[in-house]
Amino acid sequence: MKEFTAFSPGHITGLFQICDEAEEPLLKGSRGAGVSITRGVITKIRIEKAPKTSFEIRINGHGVKSAKVSECVINALLPVAEGNYRILVDHKVNVPIGSGFGSSGAGALSLALALNEAFRCGLSHVEAAQVVHIAEIKCKTGLGTVIAETFGGLEIREKPGAPGVGEVKHIPIDDDYVVACLKFGPMSTKEALTNERLRQRINDLGGKLVDELIARPKPANFMNFSRSFAEGVGLISKRMRKALEEADGKGITCSMTMFGECLFSLVRGDKAEELLEIFRRHTLSEDNIIVAEIDHEGARLL
Repeated sequence: MKEFTAFSPGHITGLFQICDEAEEPLLKGSRGAGVSITRGVITKIRIEKAPKTSFEIRINGHGVKSAKVSECVINALLPVAEGNYRILVDHKVNVPIGSGFGSSGAGALSLALALNEAFRCGLSHVEAAQVVHIAEIKCKTGLGTVIAETFGGLEIREKPGAPGVGEVKHIPIDDDYVVACLKFGPMSTKEALTNERLRQRINDLGGKLVDELIARPKPANFMNFSRSFAEGVGLISKRMRKALEEADGKGITCSMTMFGECLFSLVRGDKAEELLEIFRRHTLSEDNIIVAEIDHEGARLL
């Protein structure tokens, strides 16, 4: 069997505005801001000729009955392949699933890059990413994750849409920043994006804060506006609140991932250990603490 491997960074959205009124999926998306991290998803695919086309998807070594976004990507790219294939997909996910780390987008994006190479589809990097954006829109698992993970960095999504359609601006950031996170539990992106009251709160606040960040694109402003957004949207749980307030007392601004019951902060190296000590006091397991550097490269073949 031939093997092909690709990586996509995970991604944390701090604030956003829903922009899904357009009929064309490539034009749908979000304006917003977030950060790509060096922890993400490595996807290895193995293919061989077969009498009939079939595929199997594993996540961290376990077979899954449903991986909707990845399945959507496979079905979109299969018609380009010549002949029938047996396809084995292995997603190695190194971020929490369902907690606001862009895992579905990262899995599908790395899969699309690997399939594009395996089947010699001839798609550009951006065109392969557009296939994934459409899949996420259809599955209601994300709006701006794919364009962010495609290009990496600390980004502002100034114009909604898929990679090649939407517009991304990077916020300059020093190398000594890390992303520190404390996970409490999952939250459904699909449920959040289909809740009309929540959508209204998101859009009332999100657009204004994105405009302010575009005018003042600094890492500290990203964290401050993310916090304002989280407070305004009203999804901060009691256990998140306790850790937030302790960090506030030490002059460290945290916010919540969109969407997950999870805190995050962009901190310089000298403040990171102080924040991690706070996080340790609010969890029973070190496994709930995630530390990563910023990924500036974006999704890529390995």
